[in-house]
Amino acid sequence: MSEVLMDIQNLAKHFIIDTDFRGRPVTALKAVDGVSFTIDKGEAFGLVGESGCGKTTLGKVLVNLYRPTKGKIYFEGKDLTVLNEEQRRSYCKDIQMIFQDPYASLNPKMSIGDIIAEPIIINRLLPKNQVEERVIYLLNCVGLARHQRNRYPHEFSGGQRQRVGIARALAVEPKLIVCDEPVSALDVSIQAQVLNLLSNLKEEFGLTYLFIAHGLNVVKHISDRVGVMYLGKLVEIAPKRELYANPLHPYTQALLSAIPVINPEKKKERIILEGDVPSPINTPAGCRFCSRCFKEMDQCKLNEPALKEISPNHFVACHLFK
Repeated sequence: MSEVLMDIQNLAKHFIIDTDFRGRPVTALKAVDGVSFTIDKGEAFGLVGESGCGKTTLGKVLVNLYRPTKGKIYFEGKDLTVLNEEQRRSYCKDIQMIFQDPYASLNPKMSIGDIIAEPIIINRLLPKNQVEERVIYLLNCVGLARHQRNRYPHEFSGGQRQRVGIARALAVEPKLIVCDEPVSALDVSIQAQVLNLLSNLKEEFGLTYLFIAHGLNVVKHISDRVGVMYLGKLVEIAPKRELYANPLHPYTQALLSAIPVINPEKKKERIILEGDVPSPINTPAGCRFCSRCFKEMDQCKLNEPALKEISPNHFVACHLFK
């Protein structure tokens, strides 16, 4: 039986847009609005959905860049939401993040050697005379040479910069890494290289990933389980093979239909979603997807469906499944 590393329960992150004369919130943008799932030790959990659905916000809450509005985050059985600032800081090195943009996430005034060494020095993980040796080792792990440690970020390509970001995340020996669309800003030919690198590092260092991406075609190559997110909510969670073979939620079916087919002779029916994503400020009373759903029922407009286990380890939030 798998060991749970992180347990997220009813997690929400709301950004206050407007307040009344007493300073009480009146209008809020519900970026993440009641998300619950677990991440097992040693697995790669893929999180997919359209832009603006709350994936990155969720990742930033997990690495303590945002404080949650409500909900619980249990990491190795410890509730991180009740810890004070000093206690939370001690957990920061265990949960690291690889950012989407390798151009913006690296300090242009620091050499890559200093960028990788900085978290080691701040967390006092090694004596000063051993830091450079560790930096060289991490550079080799991500496919960069030792002589490159004195160069600056502008001297590297996008793929090489992302490798530096990966090395920086590995520097503090984390247990969980949140990968926030780490290949979306890269050329297609480089994406495969970075995905293979992440897969190899996962096995070598015994890492656990929360892998955030736009499309199901990317997470297919690295994830063990996949969660599909829509407008701040999870609408389906299933093991990778089960999700791709038997998608239950209409939104998941639409996402899968958008994946290009390699064989030009093979015909594939594309599901075109009409309408726009509802506002995360004024979310619908019922199912958040019903205004775009091709299987909409009257009940969908009235009641929000709960995430239910339909088959072993396959959860879906849809009124089509009782």
